[in-house]
Amino acid sequence: MTNEDRRDDDVEPAQQDAPATQPASGIIETAGAHAPVLEEATPDITDEGGQAELGARRFADFGVEPEICQALAAKGITSPFPIQALTLPVALTGQDIIGQAKTGTGKTLGFGIPLLMDTLGPGEEGWDEDPASGSPQALVVLPTRELAKQVAEELATAAALRTVRITQVYGGRAYEPQIEALERGAEIVVGTPGRIIDLMDRRVLNLEHVTTVVLDEADEMLDLGFLPDVEKILSRTRPDRHTMLFSATMPGAVVTLARRYMTKPTHIRAQDPGDEGMTVKSVQQVVYRTHALNKVEVVSRILQAEGRGRTIIFARTKRTAARVAEDLAARGFATASLHGDLGQGAREQALRAFRNNKVDVLVSTDVAARGIDVDDVTHVINYQCPEDEKIYVHRIGRTGRAGNSGTAVTFVDWDDVPRWRIIAKALGLPIEEPVETYHTSAHLFADLSIPEGVTGRLPKEMRVLAGLDAEEIEDLGETGRSRRADRGERGRGRGGRSSRGSRSGRGRAGRQDPGSAGGTGEAGQDKPRRTRTRTRKRTRGGRPITPPQEQ
Repeated sequence: MTNEDRRDDDVEPAQQDAPATQPASGIIETAGAHAPVLEEATPDITDEGGQAELGARRFADFGVEPEICQALAAKGITSPFPIQALTLPVALTGQDIIGQAKTGTGKTLGFGIPLLMDTLGPGEEGWDEDPASGSPQALVVLPTRELAKQVAEELATAAALRTVRITQVYGGRAYEPQIEALERGAEIVVGTPGRIIDLMDRRVLNLEHVTTVVLDEADEMLDLGFLPDVEKILSRTRPDRHTMLFSATMPGAVVTLARRYMTKPTHIRAQDPGDEGMTVKSVQQVVYRTHALNKVEVVSRILQAEGRGRTIIFARTKRTAARVAEDLAARGFATASLHGDLGQGAREQALRAFRNNKVDVLVSTDVAARGIDVDDVTHVINYQCPEDEKIYVHRIGRTGRAGNSGTAVTFVDWDDVPRWRIIAKALGLPIEEPVETYHTSAHLFADLSIPEGVTGRLPKEMRVLAGLDAEEIEDLGETGRSRRADRGERGRGRGGRSSRGSRSGRGRAGRQDPGSAGGTGEAGQDKPRRTRTRTRKRTRGGRPITPPQEQ
């Protein structure tokens, strides 16, 4: 069993207990301040309402190279978000960074732009003479497969006019395509800890030339038990590397990791406009105490609320997520599920169908949902009470993004009331006892603008979406099939080993002809060659970095 197989999956929850209190109203007003969650680090740089001034500046004003600015402008991205504007001036000088901002605030470009500017691709000035040419120069580590894919795609967008090759390495896919991409040469590797270590152990992935390391969603990685893997990965990189750590919260474990593996990091914290605490003020939060046998009936009415668009339903276990998706599909709703028991092809099919509006209801577990980045999610439903306040914040953060408003509904079973009281107290929410609610309760219809007379089934005339089956499921070689299968050759073994894979450990990644460099490593796309002379930035705190002596 591989590292990725053991780690990158959903986990079963643990129970908590707390004393009882008296009932309160079902709607949470978020105007008051909320207590921070496990705050242990004092920011060096904090955005305190300067979003208007930051938003008036453009990427070029921060010294971002023209090719990256042009590539972003082609996608309508011209001005940085607060976390990007605060991070760029520090990161571009080579200083270590701890970036703290909520999920969905644009952290990827905050570390992606400096990472790209410190990386040379085939055919670029100085690439042939660089000892790192053909080997990974930058590494991005993330907790889940979906996040790895999402971040790699965003980096590829910013690097569209560069020859830099970005390779994704994560579980659920066959080893052979990833091994082949590394053998051809990859400047940037984006992946999950388990698969990264598996490829390191196979002697396919060599990190000795990596000068920039990014740990994204660090709090989630530690929550999932990836700390030993992260430490092993960092131990294989240069001691003078440039390290950037990004996390939504700053628990003690993240602070300890930063102190141990970073050099005088600058702590940067960015907040959304008007956001005083951990939860977003633009999200209406509603909490109901519901019976397990009545939840699907309540959900089916919420899904017919006025103005309801894309909706994410969260469950604590894979079994519950699958069952709820099946129940809602039987009631006529365009539904897909996303959880660890699905193959990677099915997981990506569900996400594509959701983003392409072929389904508008996604039922997901917490771990799988880390890669969901869709701005127009109008409703989030916590079908089962979250484990703790951090998970609650991450869940409801799927709605109310990019300045939009949203609605978050949380179901609390009788046994979970103590757990909810702990969450409410930690976040400073003014409700500790959810109001008892059934599908016939009048306040349910009033709170969520549900038309009177709706039933537990979606009327046939409203079933207009194509559904999950309208989105093709991609063959990712999950059973060990490699790209050579199209030529009549097949990989061997459950882990995707082949004769070529067994030879891959003899040397570091091979070079590729500059004229045929691919952009992502997953699908080789032709990139224009750079003609402008460019000097690679190798600095730390403004001083040049001296490469380690060859052994």
